[in-house]
Parts: sequence; structure tokens; C-alpha cells
Amino acid sequence: MIRGFSASYAGHVVDDNLGLQGMPANDRQYSNEKLSEAFSWALDIAQHLEGLGYDELWMAEHHFQPEGYECIPNLLMLSLYLATQTQKLKFGCGFNIAPMWHPLRLAEDFAMADILTKGRVMFGVGRGYHSREVETFGSPMLDSDANRELFEEQVEVILKAFNEEFFSHQGKHYKIPAKVPYRGYELEKISLVPRPTHPVEIWQPLVSGNPKGVDFMAKMGIKALIANTPEEALSGRLSMYQEAAANHGKQLKLGEDIALGYRFFIGETEEKAINEARPYFEEGMKFAAPLGLMRLDQDQIDAVANPGSARGVELPTLEAASASKAWLCGPPELIVEHLKKVEEQYPGIERINLGSVMGMPLNVFKDQLTKFAEGVMPAFAN
Repeated sequence: MIRGFSASYAGHVVDDNLGLQGMPANDRQYSNEKLSEAFSWALDIAQHLEGLGYDELWMAEHHFQPEGYECIPNLLMLSLYLATQTQKLKFGCGFNIAPMWHPLRLAEDFAMADILTKGRVMFGVGRGYHSREVETFGSPMLDSDANRELFEEQVEVILKAFNEEFFSHQGKHYKIPAKVPYRGYELEKISLVPRPTHPVEIWQPLVSGNPKGVDFMAKMGIKALIANTPEEALSGRLSMYQEAAANHGKQLKLGEDIALGYRFFIGETEEKAINEARPYFEEGMKFAAPLGLMRLDQDQIDAVANPGSARGVELPTLEAASASKAWLCGPPELIVEHLKKVEEQYPGIERINLGSVMGMPLNVFKDQLTKFAEGVMPAFAN
């Protein structure tokens, strides 16, 4: 049964010259002052969400983006600040890119945020998808197997740090603690000081449905965010996670320990909503396609990057995304109808996340969140 609603903001400040006929993504370059507006946007969104009765704001860690698409380099610092400007809204790390951190540094910083906010920061980790940032920080991204291997060892270290008063770790990438003399004895174990004082939920995006990755999530007790997934593929992802959990001794209802994420746009009709949202859908495609985040062939990717070469190349459409329910477009009652169907099909689903879209202006996103809160959320009041 759906019980909670949250929103996501990845930190974009792009809000003009949008769509396939707008400025190419690689040609965008904003001033430092403009890029810094991501923090004031996040504050405005957080306070707006709290006033409307949402539960959480999820944000994304990324680096080195003068193009203005993802401009939040430290989720824990920003979440800590936003918690001082709100009363009860929680802040989700969606996601800390673990390969760009030392796992003990990330564990310490989260523990501090957990304590200072009284449990209002939610922990999330991801492997990353920008070669520019992950490789620049000295970790593998182009080598997917090496990236996964590093990430999984980092998660193991973090969980030990959270859950064990004293611990050690001997792995391929980390030897913890250092084998050094200390105050007259040989150091054999170490302690995270302080550890989190509230129960820690760990979240990770479930993107590709790779069985190895899903098995690791289930083994480590990591909860999943499945976002922007066509209806025809969703059941398979949910079943895969449920089966992996069962293999590790945890019986879950279908959809349990999973949050579903959607892009959405509310309008008088589905057609009107699609027409209004089209520039944001296309801007998101301009951002995501060259990064391999959409299943496009090279001709399609080239057409997205250089619209002048798009003649004769068929590209994804918002009409198709709406029909597949990767996007929810239309009047509130149409969205309620779909989410009620989700409740029936997947009885374990409790959380719905609403994602902002690259290029959507702040005032438009806030207006959409208001329409959703007033027109959709009351149908799920428990």
C-alpha cells in the first residue's frame, strides 16, 4: 500500500533554450553564480515540499558540470543545511557516488549528519555513470567490472563501520586499520567515532537489472529505487529483487523495500500535459543519451547531440514514455488510477518518488508538485 511521497532534485539550473531545437548540451556553460543557484533551488524545493506534506527530498551527488545539469557536489553538507531550514522533511542521498570516496570518510560524514539532524538524512550509494568525475577522482568507471568490485568492497567497509563497535577489513582495495604501532600496541581493529545513532536504511538505484548487482543488494540488505521504468519491464525488476532477497533468507512482498520513481506532468488532458512537458523530456534526453543512460543506437545518440543531423532518425517520444508509464502525464485522476493499479499489482510498494526533469524551471516544478499534492496524494491518505 502506498504510504509516502517524495521528490528528487538532481541539482540542475538549466531552464532555458530547451529541447532538441535548443542549445546542445555540450555547448552550455554557466557562470559560477548561476551554478551556485542549485543550492537556493534545493532550499526552495525543500520548504515547498514540507509545506505540501511530502516526506522526503532526494538529491544527487555529481561533480564538474559547467553545463548546469547536476550541480550538487556534497549531499551530506547540503542536507545538513537544509535540515536547519525545515522542521521534519527527510533528505535522501540519491546517491553518494561511493567510488569517489574513501568508505570510512563517507561513513563518518554520514554518521555526523545522522546525529546532528536526529535521523533526518537517509543513506544512499551508487556506482556512478560519469567517466569525467569518477575517473578524475582516481577510480574506475570505464572498466565496469573494476568499478563494481571497488563499489562492493566499499559497501562492505561502510556496513562494518556502521554496525560493529570495533572492526577490521582485509580486502583487495582496503586494509583497515593500517598495520602500525599505536600508543605502545599493534593496531588490529578500529572504531567509527561516533557511529550513527538512528537506524540506517541504505538505498541504491536499481537501473540495469544486472543479476550480480541485484544479488549484492539483497545480500547486504540494500533497498532499491527503480525509476522511470516502462510498465512492461517493471514486474521483472521487482520479481528479480524479491527472488534475490529470498535467496538470502528474507521473504518480501512483491515491491517491498523498493521505491518507485516517476517523471510526471499534470495537465487538463494527457495530450496537453505531454505537449507542455515535451521540452523537458527532450532536454533530459539530450543530457542522458550520450552518457549511455538510454537504450539508443549511435545514430540516435548523434541526432540527440546534434539536432541538425536528426533528419530521418527516429527518436524516443514522450507519447511513448507516457503510454509505457515511465512518465505519468495527464490529469490527477489518471495518475491516481495508475497508482491504484500499482498498489494492486505490487502489494509491497509503499513509496513513490517524483523526479524533477532536466530543464524544468523551478516555478514549474513547484507548481507540478502542488498539483500532485492536491490532486493525487489525498487518494492515498491512510
